[in-house]
Amino acid sequence: MMAISADGDGAYTANVGAGTVSAIDLRKKSVLAVIPVSSSVQHIAISHVDRWVFTADQAKPDLAVIDARTNKTKTRIPLPALGFGLADTGDDRLLVTHPDAKSLSIVNLKTMRVEATISVPAEPQEILIRPDDRVAYISCDESQQVVALDLTSLKVTKTFKAGAGADGLAWAAQP
Repeated sequence: MMAISADGDGAYTANVGAGTVSAIDLRKKSVLAVIPVSSSVQHIAISHVDRWVFTADQAKPDLAVIDARTNKTKTRIPLPALGFGLADTGDDRLLVTHPDAKSLSIVNLKTMRVEATISVPAEPQEILIRPDDRVAYISCDESQQVVALDLTSLKVTKTFKAGAGADGLAWAAQP
């Protein structure tokens, strides 16, 4: 539940039970701000240009958008269902999973609106963007699958069996 700025100097944490986001100066090892969002939040992401920080409200289906310059909530984006996993695609879009709705929303960061919602297997959780920004991988816990979403066509192109507990995703480098 942490997102680190591109320069590595700052971080944001989603304080799930407290319903807040903490802005942290990593160099000074100090908390800059605690930003109230809701009674409960889930996951966090920071935009590629370190301009916006996002967290999913767990009390209502919307996304809190925090201005990283002021550390204050700038706006809220209505979602079709409660959000969970978040990932910035690097091209002014944010992906948001909706575990209870078997879907994933694409948020346009220029308009700050949901521009599309895509069906995926049951209980989508985490999102991992391939380093070339062309494909997103979405873990789907209940269905025990990971799906590949082409970020150009916005179509699911592959489904992989992952087994029980398909949740977190990460890149692993070969030695």
